[in-house]
Formats: sequence, structure tokens, C-alpha cells
Amino acid sequence: MLAVGVLAGLSVLSLLTYGYLSWDSLELGPGETEATRTRLGEELGAGAPSSQPHIIFILADDQGFRDVGYHGSEIRTPTLDKLAAEGVKLENYYVQPMCTPSRSQFITGKYQIHTGLQHSIIRPTQPNCLPLDNVTLPQKLKEVGYSTHMVGKWHLGFYRRECMPTQRGFDTFFGSLLGSGDYYTHFKCDSPGICGYDLYENDNAAWDHDNGIYSTQMYTQKVQQILASHNPRKPVFLYIAYQAVHSPLQAPGEYFEHYRSINNINRRRYAAMLACLDEAINNVTLALKKYGYYENSIIIYSSDNGGQPMAGGSNWPLRGSKGTYWEGGIRAVGFVHSPLLKNKGSVCKELVHITDWFPTLITLAEGQINEDIQLDGYDIWETISEGRRSPRVDILHNIDPIYTKAKNGSWAAGYGIWNTAIQSAIRVNHWKLLTGNPGYSDWVPPQAFSNAGPNRWHNERVSWSAGKTVWLFNITADPYERVDLSARYPDVVKQLLQRLSQFNKTAVPVRYPPKDPRSNPKLNGGVWGPWFKEDEKKKKSDKSKGAKKQKKNKNKKKAN
Repeated sequence: MLAVGVLAGLSVLSLLTYGYLSWDSLELGPGETEATRTRLGEELGAGAPSSQPHIIFILADDQGFRDVGYHGSEIRTPTLDKLAAEGVKLENYYVQPMCTPSRSQFITGKYQIHTGLQHSIIRPTQPNCLPLDNVTLPQKLKEVGYSTHMVGKWHLGFYRRECMPTQRGFDTFFGSLLGSGDYYTHFKCDSPGICGYDLYENDNAAWDHDNGIYSTQMYTQKVQQILASHNPRKPVFLYIAYQAVHSPLQAPGEYFEHYRSINNINRRRYAAMLACLDEAINNVTLALKKYGYYENSIIIYSSDNGGQPMAGGSNWPLRGSKGTYWEGGIRAVGFVHSPLLKNKGSVCKELVHITDWFPTLITLAEGQINEDIQLDGYDIWETISEGRRSPRVDILHNIDPIYTKAKNGSWAAGYGIWNTAIQSAIRVNHWKLLTGNPGYSDWVPPQAFSNAGPNRWHNERVSWSAGKTVWLFNITADPYERVDLSARYPDVVKQLLQRLSQFNKTAVPVRYPPKDPRSNPKLNGGVWGPWFKEDEKKKKSDKSKGAKKQKKNKNKKKAN
């Protein structure tokens, strides 16, 4: 066992010294062979005292539905293709149309209407975060003995310390707090003059790691270090939220090699970023095998929302893009890879939503879900692993009461059941209903990326009749949303509007506060980070109480 410890220590040292390395590229030591390496990994993972699996959740950022090899992309993703082919592909899998909403639903198992985050994203300057009274997935996993680590993009708010990842259930955190930033310098400007550094290790700015390393590679190094130093006999939860392939479009030069033929510069950069991400996931998988985690692990891969065509992403043949409730904004690339799956090499076409991971993973971890936690997710492990029917029959994609209202929407158009000016979307069985303003609705085919600049002439558009604020589709028969059936099936429209109305009765108020000038990184040592202090609030309220008292006394004197 001493030899094992020394070898593990050397592996950590080599990672720290040489940085981002594929295990295949590491030279073998004296008398060491690939067989002994594999044996070492097996020995490290042998004799696990618990049946609790290691959970590795990998979240890509802004990856389009088409942007994976097995969906017909010209971008090569050999790692993702192999892992998906050997696991279970999720081909009826839904997320939210933007960053914060998907992340909040993953970590709480609740729809946005039940956390108050139903509008847009959390902005860097807003005094807002995932409400503190929401129990998180890592907190529940810690209760049953898991070591919990997060690497990558948080984007669930940070205005006070209690909102930070390490206060929401993670033992360690290494990554960014904001929604985007430079991949090399880790700086982000929210507006002119409001700029700061955004790389953290636990609760402090990680200036020591500011070595100009590309974030995809830097995050992978960190994951390798965590796996090298943790005991594989104890369960680990690793949440790896890569920054890629979100804008700004940046990638190391060597990843452009295979994509010189792509004329559209945004698509070319995007392809290079995705190629780098694919290699990173290969290195994570190899590390899981090397250190003895793999045989008892569950790897889940998901994009957080649809791709953004103007930033190189493709959702073809789906309609719409990131930020919309068309299928191109919410239907995601997703798969599960694990030696623990019963039906390996299969495709799951059952309805699955990002909220489902919360109860599914807690149950797999042998945890308990309290009855007072009102979840919107379902345990779908048997659906994925054994091919059983999904317990889920509907998805509330969202109700956003403060999004720009559709000019021609009305209660009359919603049969007196629903105001169709409000942006909302719901799926029940095969049917999908949208109201209000669902967002950019073009289909963007591969030809749209053929020229050097963005070209919308290839896009397919539909001119809806003036004043339209309700759409109905049979998604099973028409996954590309080409045939609106709202006029043909008014009874189905009414039923879905009724369901929307029922959901809306359970909604909590929207949390979307105005920006706070104290958030400026210049006031915080040039770093984006918590700025709100509880004692400041107390002082203010004490001060205002004092001022009121003084005023009262003055008024008394005047009266006398």
C-alpha cells in the first residue's frame, strides 16, 4: 500500500509539473507497463466499502444540438461519440434556453418558477443568487458521505458570501463566478469601466493560477489533480462545468488544424473549441480509469442550452437558438456513460429533463429526499439504465411574466384561461404549446456557415399571420416545429393553457433586482466577488431607525 501511495503522489507531482497531459502521453517509469498502470488503478478502486457510485456530471456551455459527431456534425468529437455509443444516448432530453436557469434547475431539481429565477440570467452586478433556502444536490450528497468538488462556471450568483459554491455544498471550488470571460486572462467586462478578474479557488481570487492557460485545459488539470489526491474507495461527486463553447470564441492554435476548410470564422473557432473540449473529456475519462474510479462511476454529459448560430453553434435541423423556447434552444445533447448501466449501447427516447438529475442522483447515492422538498424532477435511472417508461409526462419549459409582452397577446386569444401576451412554453406528452414571444424562430441550415461572414440568406423563415401569440405542435410527429396545429386543435390548446394556469398558481415572485453600484470590481481589489455585507445592512437599518427617532423627538419639541 505504501508503494501505491508513493506512485499516486508522483502522479500528482507530474500533473503539477507538466500541466495538461493525456495519460497516453505520459512516459512509463522504469519497469512500468500499461498493464501495471491499469492494475494500479484497479487496486486503488478495489474493495470499495459502499455501493455508492462516483458521480461525474459534465456540463458543456452553448453546445448546439447538431454539434456532436453522432448528430451528423462536420466537427469531430471522437470521445463524445465513443462514450455515448457505449452508454445511453438521450434523444428526448431537455434543458433551459440559457445558462443560469439550466444550472439552477440541475442543482435544485426545481423549475425556475419555484426559485424566482424565471427571468433571464443572474447578471454580475445584480444582488441576486440562487435563493439560500433551496437545498442543493451537493448538500444532499454530502449528507451520505460524498466528497463534493466543483470545477468550472458557477453562474448562480455571488453577491454575498453565503451564495458562493463552497457555501452551497461543495467541499472545493475552482472556476469562474460569472457567465463568461476571457479563456486565457479570466477577465470580464460587464460594461465600459466595470471590469474585473474572475477566477476563484474556493472563496478567494486564484491569482496564483493566472498563467495564461486556456480554461478548458486548466479545468481539466484541476480535475486530474482532484482524482489523483482523492481515495477512490470513498464516493466522490465531481461537477465539471466547462466554459466551452460559450463566447468569446477562443481556442489554442493547434486545434484549428482540421478546420481550415471552414470559411466562416466563427464556425471555425467554435469547431476548434469543441475539439479541445472533446480531448479534455478524453483526459478526464482516462484519469478516472487510471486512479480506480471508472468501474464504479456514472458519467453524465449535457449541454446547458442550445447553440448560438451567430457565435458558431448549430442546432440544425431544429428550429430557433439559445435564448428561445423553440426546440433549438431547449433540446440538448446528452448521454450517460457507465459500467453500471444495464442497457449499454442504447438510445433513450423517453422524456427527460435537467431537473430529473437531482432525485435520480440522490437515489443512486442512497440518499434521502425529504417530503417537504417540493421537487419538479423525477427519478429516471430505470428509464435510462433499463429502458423503462419515463415517469415524466410533461415539462414546464417556463413562464416568464416580465419578459417583453407580445403586443397582440390577450386573455381573449387564450380563451379566457391565459393571457397570451406572456412568454411561456409547456410540453404535455406529444404536445408543445408556446405563447407570447418565443424568440428568434429561424431554422439555420449548415449552408448558413459557408461564407466568411454571418449569412442569413440561407435561413428558412416562416411569416406568421399578424397578431399570432399561440402555437401548438406535435413534437413527436413534428420535432422541427414546422406545422402549427393551434387552429386545428383548439381543445388541446385549452387543455395546455389550463395546465399553464395551474403551474402559474404555484409560482413564487420573480427575483430580478436592479444593479448595485457596490458590485464594481474596482471597489473589491479588481476582482468580481461578494460585495454585500450583512453588518452593512444592519448599520443602515440602525441608522434609519436612529434618524426616525431623532425626527420624532424634533417633532415633539416643535409641538411643545
